[in-house]
Amino acid sequence: MKRVAVYPFTAIVGQEVMKLALILNVINPALGGVLIKGEKGTAKSTAVRALAELLPAMNIVAGCKYHCDPFDSNHYCDECTELALKGELPNTTAKMKVVELPVSATEDRVVGTLDIEQAIKKGEKKFEPGILALANRNILYVDEINLLDDHVVDVLLDAAAMGVNTVEREGVSYSHPAKFVLVGTMNPEEGDIRPQLLDRFGLSVVVTGEHEPAKRVEVIKRRLAYELDADSFIARYEEEQKALAEKITVAQKLLPEVTFSDELLTKVAQLAIELGVDGHRADITVIKTAMTVAAYEGRKETSLEDVKTAAKLVLPHRMRRRPFEEGTLDWDKVESILMA
Repeated sequence: MKRVAVYPFTAIVGQEVMKLALILNVINPALGGVLIKGEKGTAKSTAVRALAELLPAMNIVAGCKYHCDPFDSNHYCDECTELALKGELPNTTAKMKVVELPVSATEDRVVGTLDIEQAIKKGEKKFEPGILALANRNILYVDEINLLDDHVVDVLLDAAAMGVNTVEREGVSYSHPAKFVLVGTMNPEEGDIRPQLLDRFGLSVVVTGEHEPAKRVEVIKRRLAYELDADSFIARYEEEQKALAEKITVAQKLLPEVTFSDELLTKVAQLAIELGVDGHRADITVIKTAMTVAAYEGRKETSLEDVKTAAKLVLPHRMRRRPFEEGTLDWDKVESILMA
């Protein structure tokens, strides 16, 4: 059976904020994922699948259930650690995948299960991997995340923040790497998620359909051209795809070298205080996002403009709000605080 051709990421018309949020999370999975709110038919799922297809193949340990990176010993699973000590770490490559989590998924299906009987009788840990194991070093996509059980969402966000999944049953525990890009999508008309969980998402964007006739016409033209001859359509965007993939790869390598000034930290702290944002997660995420923006732009020094870009992605969903109201930001106020 012929593999279905994926719509090119660079062929998506508009939705620049959503695309940037996705790219930043691929560059830096430690941002904590992105929640995409929007009406149906706004290219949410198309963008997620297209992003995975865009990225080059990654190095993995052959046969590893967690797709460990053979060149990153700090994040090996137990099995890969043992193989490395023996000098038997087989290397291969694989494309990043989109692992979808169904709304009906139970906690055991998500985190995996431990065989307690095996542990008690034989003193051996027998672990059956779950969706988080499949998601390691991949994109974990949850459509209609607002309909998912709150406890399961909490587990996902914990793993996304820590980069590790730990399962504990009857005094027996097992841990494995779970570094993934978490993408949740939802239609606000079908209900919201609790503010406590909303705050745990690193970034959040709201998408709407294009309102300019010319852009809507372009959406139609590109979609029809893709459906008529997918291979030819994809070939038209090959160079743009390669250029963006290379830009992302360079940014991933540059990110550890990106720095920021104490003055910039003070600006971010003042911003959070004056906007009345609860806790410290917002401040930290703004800085991490700003650093990632700088890396994406090919710079080693984080700027005030990077902070402004980050604030638009990090702060709106963390603003205090009344029930059934969207968090809103006064951007003039943000500008005045940062420019003071």
